[in-house]
Amino acid sequence: MKIACGIWLALVALVGAAGLDFPAALKEIHAPPDVKTVTADFEFTNRSDKPVTVTKYEPTCSCISVQIKDGKLRYAPGESGLIRAQFDMGNFTGTVDKVVAVWLDNAPADKPSLALTVRVHIPVLVSLEPKTLKWELNGKGEPQTIRITMKYDKPIRVTAVNASSEAYKHELKTVEEGKIYDLIVTPLDINTPGLGIFRIETDCQIEKHRIQQVFASVRRSSPAAAAVKP
Repeated sequence: MKIACGIWLALVALVGAAGLDFPAALKEIHAPPDVKTVTADFEFTNRSDKPVTVTKYEPTCSCISVQIKDGKLRYAPGESGLIRAQFDMGNFTGTVDKVVAVWLDNAPADKPSLALTVRVHIPVLVSLEPKTLKWELNGKGEPQTIRITMKYDKPIRVTAVNASSEAYKHELKTVEEGKIYDLIVTPLDINTPGLGIFRIETDCQIEKHRIQQVFASVRRSSPAAAAVKP
Protein backbone atom coordinates (compact mmCIF):
# COMPACT_ATOMS: atom_id res chain seq x y z
CA MET A 1 0.00 0.00 0.00
CA LYS A 2 1.29 3.40 -0.96
CA ILE A 3 2.17 5.90 1.80
CA ALA A 4 1.07 9.54 1.69
CA CYS A 5 3.43 11.70 -0.37
CA GLY A 6 3.98 14.15 2.47
CA ILE A 7 5.47 11.36 4.60
CA TRP A 8 7.90 10.35 1.88
CA LEU A 9 9.08 13.91 1.40
CA ALA A 10 9.75 14.22 5.12
CA LEU A 11 12.00 11.17 4.87
CA VAL A 12 14.43 12.74 2.42
CA ALA A 13 16.58 13.86 5.34
CA LEU A 14 17.14 10.22 6.26
CA VAL A 15 19.17 9.46 3.14
CA GLY A 16 22.56 8.17 4.21
CA ALA A 17 21.38 7.35 7.72
CA ALA A 18 20.44 3.77 6.93
CA GLY A 19 23.71 2.40 5.51
CA LEU A 20 23.53 3.50 1.88
CA ASP A 21 24.97 6.88 1.00
CA PHE A 22 23.32 8.78 -1.88
CA PRO A 23 25.33 11.83 -3.07
CA ALA A 24 22.04 13.30 -4.33
CA ALA A 25 18.59 12.42 -2.99
CA LEU A 26 17.01 15.06 -5.24
CA LYS A 27 17.49 15.03 -8.99
CA GLU A 28 16.27 18.07 -10.95
CA ILE A 29 15.56 17.74 -14.66
CA HIS A 30 14.68 20.52 -17.08
CA ALA A 31 12.69 18.72 -19.75
CA PRO A 32 12.23 19.88 -23.35
CA PRO A 33 8.57 20.63 -24.21
CA ASP A 34 8.22 17.70 -26.61
CA VAL A 35 9.86 14.91 -24.59
CA LYS A 36 7.59 12.11 -23.34
CA THR A 37 9.74 10.52 -20.64
CA VAL A 38 12.71 11.54 -18.50
CA THR A 39 15.11 9.42 -16.49
CA ALA A 40 16.82 10.11 -13.17
CA ASP A 41 19.68 7.96 -11.88
CA PHE A 42 20.37 7.82 -8.15
CA GLU A 43 23.82 6.43 -7.45
CA PHE A 44 24.67 5.10 -3.99
CA THR A 45 27.43 3.37 -2.02
CA ASN A 46 27.34 1.22 1.08
CA ARG A 47 29.49 3.27 3.48
CA SER A 48 28.74 1.07 6.48
CA ASP A 49 30.81 -1.83 7.81
CA LYS A 50 28.18 -4.50 7.14
CA PRO A 51 26.09 -5.69 4.16
CA VAL A 52 22.93 -3.75 3.37
CA THR A 53 19.91 -5.24 1.59
CA VAL A 54 17.33 -3.29 -0.40
CA THR A 55 14.13 -5.13 0.50
CA LYS A 56 11.72 -2.98 -1.51
CA TYR A 57 11.56 0.17 -3.65
CA GLU A 58 8.31 1.83 -4.63
CA PRO A 59 7.18 5.05 -6.39
CA THR A 60 4.37 7.25 -5.10
CA CYS A 61 2.82 7.58 -8.56
CA SER A 62 1.93 5.21 -11.38
CA CYS A 63 3.62 7.72 -13.72
CA ILE A 64 7.04 6.52 -12.48
CA SER A 65 8.69 3.15 -13.08
CA VAL A 66 11.67 2.15 -10.92
CA GLN A 67 14.52 -0.29 -11.53
CA ILE A 68 17.66 -1.16 -9.63
CA LYS A 69 20.79 -1.83 -11.70
CA ASP A 70 21.22 -5.51 -12.57
CA GLY A 71 18.44 -6.36 -10.12
CA LYS A 72 21.05 -6.42 -7.35
CA LEU A 73 19.57 -5.99 -3.86
CA ARG A 74 22.40 -6.86 -1.43
CA TYR A 75 25.49 -4.66 -1.15
CA ALA A 76 28.67 -5.44 0.73
CA PRO A 77 30.64 -2.66 2.49
CA GLY A 78 32.12 -0.38 -0.19
CA GLU A 79 29.88 -1.67 -3.00
CA SER A 80 27.98 0.79 -5.19
CA GLY A 81 24.72 0.59 -7.06
CA LEU A 82 22.14 2.64 -8.92
CA ILE A 83 18.38 3.15 -8.73
CA ARG A 84 16.82 4.42 -11.95
CA ALA A 85 13.46 6.24 -12.01
CA GLN A 86 11.72 6.87 -15.32
CA PHE A 87 8.95 9.48 -15.31
CA ASP A 88 6.20 9.37 -17.94
CA MET A 89 5.36 13.06 -18.31
CA GLY A 90 1.89 12.56 -19.78
CA ASN A 91 0.11 15.92 -19.66
CA PHE A 92 2.03 17.31 -16.68
CA THR A 93 3.32 20.88 -16.93
CA GLY A 94 5.15 23.18 -14.56
CA THR A 95 7.32 21.86 -11.74
CA VAL A 96 6.44 18.34 -10.65
CA ASP A 97 7.93 16.39 -7.72
CA LYS A 98 7.68 12.60 -7.70
CA VAL A 99 9.08 10.44 -4.92
CA VAL A 100 10.53 6.94 -4.75
CA ALA A 101 10.72 5.25 -1.34
CA VAL A 102 13.32 2.61 -0.49
CA TRP A 103 13.20 0.06 2.31
CA LEU A 104 16.45 -1.40 3.69
CA ASP A 105 16.95 -4.57 5.75
CA ASN A 106 14.29 -4.76 8.47
CA ALA A 107 12.53 -1.43 7.94
CA PRO A 108 8.80 -1.55 8.85
CA ALA A 109 6.37 -1.66 5.93
CA ASP A 110 4.93 1.75 6.86
CA LYS A 111 8.32 3.41 7.40
CA PRO A 112 10.63 3.41 4.37
CA SER A 113 14.30 3.89 5.14
CA LEU A 114 14.81 6.74 2.70
CA ALA A 115 13.14 8.76 -0.04
CA LEU A 116 14.42 9.90 -3.42
CA THR A 117 12.83 12.82 -5.26
CA VAL A 118 12.64 13.41 -9.01
CA ARG A 119 11.87 17.09 -9.67
CA VAL A 120 10.96 17.75 -13.29
CA HIS A 121 10.57 21.24 -14.73
CA ILE A 122 8.20 20.95 -17.68
CA PRO A 123 7.63 23.99 -19.92
CA VAL A 124 4.15 25.54 -19.90
CA LEU A 125 3.43 26.40 -23.53
CA VAL A 126 -0.19 27.41 -23.01
CA SER A 127 -0.63 29.41 -19.81
CA LEU A 128 -4.16 29.77 -18.36
CA GLU A 129 -4.77 32.34 -15.65
CA PRO A 130 -6.81 31.58 -13.68
CA LYS A 131 -7.67 27.97 -14.41
CA THR A 132 -10.91 28.14 -12.44
CA LEU A 133 -13.51 30.92 -12.33
CA LYS A 134 -15.78 31.08 -9.28
CA TRP A 135 -19.06 32.83 -8.55
CA GLU A 136 -20.86 32.86 -5.23
CA LEU A 137 -24.33 31.32 -5.26
CA ASN A 138 -27.03 34.04 -5.33
CA GLY A 139 -24.31 36.65 -5.84
CA LYS A 140 -23.46 38.79 -8.84
CA GLY A 141 -23.18 36.97 -12.15
CA GLU A 142 -20.67 39.35 -13.68
CA PRO A 143 -18.40 38.19 -16.54
CA GLN A 144 -14.94 36.92 -15.63
CA THR A 145 -11.93 36.42 -17.87
CA ILE A 146 -9.34 33.71 -18.33
CA ARG A 147 -6.18 35.02 -19.98
CA ILE A 148 -4.63 32.50 -22.40
CA THR A 149 -0.95 33.25 -23.06
CA MET A 150 1.24 31.27 -25.47
CA LYS A 151 4.79 30.79 -24.21
CA TYR A 152 6.46 29.23 -27.21
CA ASP A 153 8.86 30.43 -29.88
CA LYS A 154 6.21 29.76 -32.53
CA PRO A 155 2.63 31.12 -32.65
CA ILE A 156 -0.07 28.95 -31.08
CA ARG A 157 -3.64 29.74 -32.07
CA VAL A 158 -6.84 28.86 -30.28
CA THR A 159 -8.93 26.98 -32.84
CA ALA A 160 -12.03 26.14 -30.77
CA VAL A 161 -13.58 26.40 -27.32
CA ASN A 162 -16.19 23.81 -26.32
CA ALA A 163 -18.28 23.99 -23.13
CA SER A 164 -19.63 21.03 -21.18
CA SER A 165 -22.60 23.01 -19.86
CA GLU A 166 -25.14 25.43 -21.31
CA ALA A 167 -25.28 27.19 -17.94
CA TYR A 168 -22.42 29.46 -18.99
CA LYS A 169 -22.01 31.85 -21.92
CA HIS A 170 -18.49 32.21 -23.26
CA GLU A 171 -16.74 34.45 -25.76
CA LEU A 172 -13.19 34.18 -27.09
CA LYS A 173 -11.38 37.43 -27.90
CA THR A 174 -8.05 37.66 -29.70
CA VAL A 175 -5.70 40.08 -27.97
CA GLU A 176 -2.66 39.21 -30.09
CA GLU A 177 -2.96 36.56 -32.80
CA GLY A 178 -1.01 33.43 -31.90
CA LYS A 179 0.08 34.91 -28.57
CA ILE A 180 -2.68 36.13 -26.25
CA TYR A 181 -6.40 35.38 -26.00
CA ASP A 182 -9.14 36.17 -23.48
CA LEU A 183 -11.90 33.70 -22.69
CA ILE A 184 -14.79 35.64 -21.18
CA VAL A 185 -17.27 33.54 -19.22
CA THR A 186 -20.65 34.57 -17.79
CA PRO A 187 -22.97 32.36 -15.71
CA LEU A 188 -26.57 32.39 -16.98
CA ASP A 189 -28.08 31.30 -13.65
CA ILE A 190 -26.32 32.56 -10.54
CA ASN A 191 -29.01 31.02 -8.29
CA THR A 192 -28.24 27.40 -9.12
CA PRO A 193 -24.97 25.61 -8.25
CA GLY A 194 -23.15 24.27 -11.25
CA LEU A 195 -19.80 23.35 -12.78
CA GLY A 196 -18.72 24.06 -16.33
CA ILE A 197 -15.69 22.64 -18.12
CA PHE A 198 -14.24 24.43 -21.13
CA ARG A 199 -12.09 22.49 -23.57
CA ILE A 200 -9.65 24.83 -25.30
CA GLU A 201 -8.28 23.46 -28.57
CA THR A 202 -5.14 24.91 -30.14
CA ASP A 203 -2.95 24.25 -33.16
CA CYS A 204 0.16 23.64 -31.02
CA GLN A 205 2.61 21.40 -32.89
CA ILE A 206 3.32 19.40 -29.72
CA GLU A 207 0.36 17.12 -29.10
CA LYS A 208 0.47 16.98 -25.29
CA HIS A 209 0.07 20.78 -25.11
CA ARG A 210 -2.64 20.99 -27.76
CA ILE A 211 -5.74 20.57 -25.58
CA GLN A 212 -6.30 22.49 -22.35
CA GLN A 213 -9.13 22.63 -19.84
CA VAL A 214 -10.44 25.38 -17.58
CA PHE A 215 -13.37 25.42 -15.17
CA ALA A 216 -16.24 27.64 -14.09
CA SER A 217 -18.17 27.13 -10.87
CA VAL A 218 -21.21 28.65 -9.15
CA ARG A 219 -21.22 27.51 -5.54
CA ARG A 220 -22.05 28.53 -2.01
CA SER A 221 -19.21 30.13 -0.06
CA SER A 222 -17.79 28.03 2.76
CA PRO A 223 -18.60 29.25 6.32
CA ALA A 224 -14.92 30.14 6.81
CA ALA A 225 -14.84 32.28 3.66
CA ALA A 226 -18.07 34.00 4.58
CA ALA A 227 -16.77 34.82 8.05
CA VAL A 228 -13.84 36.86 6.70
CA LYS A 229 -15.91 39.00 4.35
CA PRO A 230 -15.86 42.73 5.24
